[in-house]
Amino acid sequence: MKWYFVAVLLTVLTSSQGILTTLSQTKGSYLYDYATVPFLAEFFKLVVSGLLLWREFRATPSMRITTEWKTVRLYPIPSIIYLIHNNVQFATLTYVDTSTYQIMGNLKIVTTGILFRLFLKRKLSNLQWMAIMLLAVGTTTSQVKGCGAASCESLFSAPIPGYLLGALSACLSALAGVYTEFLMKKNNDSLYWQNVQLYT
Repeated sequence: MKWYFVAVLLTVLTSSQGILTTLSQTKGSYLYDYATVPFLAEFFKLVVSGLLLWREFRATPSMRITTEWKTVRLYPIPSIIYLIHNNVQFATLTYVDTSTYQIMGNLKIVTTGILFRLFLKRKLSNLQWMAIMLLAVGTTTSQVKGCGAASCESLFSAPIPGYLLGALSACLSALAGVYTEFLMKKNNDSLYWQNVQLYT
């Protein structure tokens, strides 16, 4: 599979998430239990990873699969963080519109950069820090509404709980991503085996 096909597919899936979630609302609320959507998504990913693991095992029976408790017990941590994050996304979209949700999604880059530095001790160049700061400032200023001559009831274009949930979502996503990278680089197990543990 070519890398650009994967990049385009990831872009389409990521950008359509907020749109499709908003379209599934009726009068600003969900007529279904939105916790089932992340559950079904994770179950689908578990099935796909299981099938790919089985295919890899048939091709390479000597592949590395660690089943020691001290390693396996680490995978529920990012799974729980992702579980909370996936449900926070639905709650966020009850307060903000799709475009605001997508713009606030850029805060994941900011929080990921900071967490990479804090937990993985990865150094960022001055240019990278400047880009992170510009992204944070750009995301913030895009949400300030102009008042004109009329007085403003609120400085922001969406309710404050929506922004708080968006910031929480960005922090959870970054924390889970950094922790998952730490786990996956820590051992040489099959990628599909690690995914099976994560999705389970």
